[in-house]
Amino acid sequence: MSENVLRQGLTRYLSPARLEALRAARVGVAGAGGLGSNAVLMLARSGVEHFLLIDDDVVDASNLNRQQFWPRHLGRPKVEALAELVRELNPDARVETCRLRIDAANVDELVARCPLWLEAAADKRLLVEKVMLSGRRIASASGMGGFGGKPMQKRVLGNLVLVGDFETDILEYPPLAPRVTEAAALLADAMLEFILTGVE
Repeated sequence: MSENVLRQGLTRYLSPARLEALRAARVGVAGAGGLGSNAVLMLARSGVEHFLLIDDDVVDASNLNRQQFWPRHLGRPKVEALAELVRELNPDARVETCRLRIDAANVDELVARCPLWLEAAADKRLLVEKVMLSGRRIASASGMGGFGGKPMQKRVLGNLVLVGDFETDILEYPPLAPRVTEAAALLADAMLEFILTGVE
């Protein structure tokens, strides 16, 4: 099938200018787990076509309760499995993968590759600080563990958007699909707001 079915369907909801803005956006994603895998597929479904995916982990059985992976992905690098899912949804997507952990030695080079960042990794402080200092924009999450609990919120701090309940650490509360996915949806929505604000 040569026609891009996803793009065709999006024309029902988005103007040509907005579709082009989404196609032109380049989003760096640090972490392809519960937040990253869910947010990336939401962004892909919304028309974003260019991603840089960074994660050093492989898909494990303990990930299947909340991450956008299936039993067929077990043992595979998360970035490769996620890239495959994005391309299945949109064959025209340009997905670059880096199987590594962001650290002080590589963060500057990586940050320079994308104007927009979605932080979904464990070492959030390093990435957030570097992105902010570079003048780029970033969305990050804090507090999504357990069930029920405090409602999710969004805080805008200049080029940084924080989402979550800001209390429930997944080290203390189980990371379950509903709240992790809710936080991922807020991250994806913040990214769409970065890209589409001012575009008619």
